[in-house]
Amino acid sequence: MALMEDVMSLCKRRGFVFPGSDIYGGLANTWDYGPYGSQLKRNILNFWWKTFIDDRDDMLGLDSAILMNPRVWEASGHVKNFADPLMDCKNCQERVRGDKILEEKLQITIAGLSNDEIFNKIMDEKIKCPKCGKLDWTQPRAFNLMFKTYQGVIEDTAEQIYLRPETAQGIFVNFKNIIDSMRVRLPFGVGQYGKSFRNEITPGNFIFRTREFEQMEIEYFVRPENAEQYFDAWVEDYKKFFADLAIPAEKLRLRYHEKDELSHYSTKTVDFEYEFPFGWGELMGIAHRGSYDLDQHIKFSGEKLQYRDPMTNEVFVPHVVEPALGLTRMFLIVLLSAYQLEKLENGEERTVMHFSPKIAPVQVAVFPLQKDLSAEATAVYKDLKKAFRAEFDESGAIGKRYRRQDEIGTPFCITFDFDSRDDASVTVRDRDSMKQERVKIEDLKEYLAGKL
Repeated sequence: MALMEDVMSLCKRRGFVFPGSDIYGGLANTWDYGPYGSQLKRNILNFWWKTFIDDRDDMLGLDSAILMNPRVWEASGHVKNFADPLMDCKNCQERVRGDKILEEKLQITIAGLSNDEIFNKIMDEKIKCPKCGKLDWTQPRAFNLMFKTYQGVIEDTAEQIYLRPETAQGIFVNFKNIIDSMRVRLPFGVGQYGKSFRNEITPGNFIFRTREFEQMEIEYFVRPENAEQYFDAWVEDYKKFFADLAIPAEKLRLRYHEKDELSHYSTKTVDFEYEFPFGWGELMGIAHRGSYDLDQHIKFSGEKLQYRDPMTNEVFVPHVVEPALGLTRMFLIVLLSAYQLEKLENGEERTVMHFSPKIAPVQVAVFPLQKDLSAEATAVYKDLKKAFRAEFDESGAIGKRYRRQDEIGTPFCITFDFDSRDDASVTVRDRDSMKQERVKIEDLKEYLAGKL
């Protein structure tokens, strides 16, 4: 867990992530994204959107509401099924998820067990409270994970509604609107990103699981007989996506769900798992949801959520392949994958974030060697800022500025020195190799464009 602690320390020190409500002592497991963190998160999102929405002819975008008619969540099964088995320690009142504490002890995935079976297995295995060490648990009880709120001025008469626990249902309830308004033919997909909320117990592993989080979800509509083909294609597409963001392949693995652990809507699911400092954990899931969601909304709304094949006039309910990726969890593995504490040849150490240049918060930093060169260096910076995410830094010794930019993850640093006045060139320093090269100022944009 030392890596996680080091990354958390860097995140606060360098303005990536701050504890939520920090000056008031915080609020359990809430986080704010600082200047560099918010930019990094935005860059990941933009790269996802460009990859899977803008650059494809079979994809559309959507931005649906967080607050939805509560009947949506009845139809989707969230009101009835979206619950965790919570247990309390009678000695210290620590609250845990019964299934998760059992999984951690046995190092297996628990699925399909009733609350009584979970309790009996915990007692048989003598799994004690992680806080006080006592074996004195309450029986598990189902706790719905959706946050409730009220729509209306007076709570007593207002309608109870929910903060959405996923973005997917916003796509399904807009299926008819999209079919009616857009010229789409199967197969086609709808992608969206946005906030979701789940009132669940969180393990405290930084931003790995939070109650407020952001998702990047796609619902890809296909003919039923083609679902397997597109399921496999999406797995390959996301392998390439992770490689493009410099996520090491050896840190990723695929885990296909066993039949008894599939969600009620799924006929096939695979998780991309990442090797976190605390062990393997889910990064994203790809599920064949069948026609479950559209069938449910047809049943509850009375609308005909069907597709008519323009060539054959065949009318049917499409099947859905769903790649669902958490933006905040993706942010975390980008941080963990990029972090490195390097030993230098002179015996010193440097901390460096090896972000892919595609998503680095700052792509190029410009330094004047001394402050009386600031005017000329500023002119270089302002010109580069038109084309790249650039930062100007004249504070402290040049070595300290390099170290600061290494921790931010800036791929290239440019120094304007006294020779620059004579040869109209600057020194470009590469973050990863630390090699330096003289480049003509007039060639800088072209030089950087070839590397960023």
